[in-house]
Amino acid sequence: MGLLEFSARLAARIYRKRINAWKTGAVELQEKVFGKLLQKGRNTVFGRDHKFSSISSYEQFVQNVPVRDYEGLRSYIGRVRLGQRNVLWPGRPIYFAMTSGTTSGGKYIPITRDSIPNHIGSTRLALLNYIYCTGKTGFIDGNYIFLSGSPRLKDENGIPSGRLSGIVNHHVPSYLRRNQLPDWEVNTIEEWEAKLDAIVDQTMGRKMTLISGIPPWVEMYFERLLERSGKPAIKDLFPDFSLFIYGGVNFDPYESKFRKLIGGDHVDSIETFPASEGFIAFQDEFPSEGLLLIPDSGIFYEFIPLETFHDEEPLRIPLSGVETGINYVLIMNTNAGMWGYNIGDTVKFISKDPYRIVVTGRVSQFTSAFGEHVIAEEADSAIVKACAKTGARITEFTVAPLFDNPGGKPCHEWFVEFEKMPPDMEVFRHELDSRMRELNSYYNDLVRGNIIQPLVIRVMPENAFARYMSSIGKLGGQNKVPRLRNDREIADILRTYL
Repeated sequence: MGLLEFSARLAARIYRKRINAWKTGAVELQEKVFGKLLQKGRNTVFGRDHKFSSISSYEQFVQNVPVRDYEGLRSYIGRVRLGQRNVLWPGRPIYFAMTSGTTSGGKYIPITRDSIPNHIGSTRLALLNYIYCTGKTGFIDGNYIFLSGSPRLKDENGIPSGRLSGIVNHHVPSYLRRNQLPDWEVNTIEEWEAKLDAIVDQTMGRKMTLISGIPPWVEMYFERLLERSGKPAIKDLFPDFSLFIYGGVNFDPYESKFRKLIGGDHVDSIETFPASEGFIAFQDEFPSEGLLLIPDSGIFYEFIPLETFHDEEPLRIPLSGVETGINYVLIMNTNAGMWGYNIGDTVKFISKDPYRIVVTGRVSQFTSAFGEHVIAEEADSAIVKACAKTGARITEFTVAPLFDNPGGKPCHEWFVEFEKMPPDMEVFRHELDSRMRELNSYYNDLVRGNIIQPLVIRVMPENAFARYMSSIGKLGGQNKVPRLRNDREIADILRTYL
């Protein structure tokens, strides 16, 4: 056993104590975080505007601090971007994590000296916990790759700004950097196709042991590797590949295709839940359903039941008030000054002892043009079950309402790119519709009542979704295809590819 492996095992035992504390005292840890955030934010512009000095309870905080999206905080962030100090958090941010927005344009999410440990340390904790739980350290003795954005940062009035994954790249420990791929030059290539080819060139023939990234873009990397090498499976090219780290999307629809692409022996995986605003949760057991919430890393969480979210005064509750089985809109208050911030994700608790969540979708990603309230979790589950029943494998999909249907009544229109076509498309369509009717009672009532007809499927040509993402400038990196839309914006573009 090498020094690095020995050190990792030792660190895993030490840090496991902290993770155990999350499982037994998460509510108490959240209360401490809440108090510290209020204390630090008291003398900021935001804190004075919202009378932090008079807040002594969570109920008072809810009265003083409304829930906001990025537009609601834009005026404060604009002042920070101009160089002002003590606006949302004491001092100035050390970075801006830049993300693309649909309604808000480009977003600048502050990262402070207090919040950067959450982004960096949580990934380390996830890996050390994996080592503790499995005893496996073989991935350490090899090369690692994270399919990320460019680490080249731009200057925003003295604050370095760029993609979060590029920012994190600057904080990779020196003892790991020597094994990290791709190198700086390749990682700074902006055009995704050119970058992908360069990554393939640089990793081909290397001892790759750990690969990390958003599943659809890792899938493209794997396919390009197999195309270039002529090998039948990734394990034939990287026999030492033993650990896959992913996050950002539900992996279930991709799992069967990944298993085929990888081939060979089983490869372990760690699911994570990172966001530009903070690292929220990660898989803590193997195997495990759900992700363990991180309660002590500078983020105070609030939860709004999805069914009340659009009410004039939606119900807001802290961690102590959540229940299992309910879809919640996740609200964050962070030590980077994101107060009452709606990051747009919905989660469901599958356990309160300890607090484990699954990510169920996006607030903005739903289909309810006819009153059906379909969410991403239901669409993902339905297509996974339909694939399992028929032997099909998918590459990507999205769903939109079809109002003017020449073939009959309005319906849901599913755009599906198959990696393996089902033997009988009508059987697949019926299976998918049946699963949707089981999972969503509103949808079932609409179909049964002949208000809408059963769903229709549009079989997309190969690489159609990649072409779409490229056409809107979001191919590669951390960008994801929206699974559900309540309008025709994506659907009408995809129809042109048919």
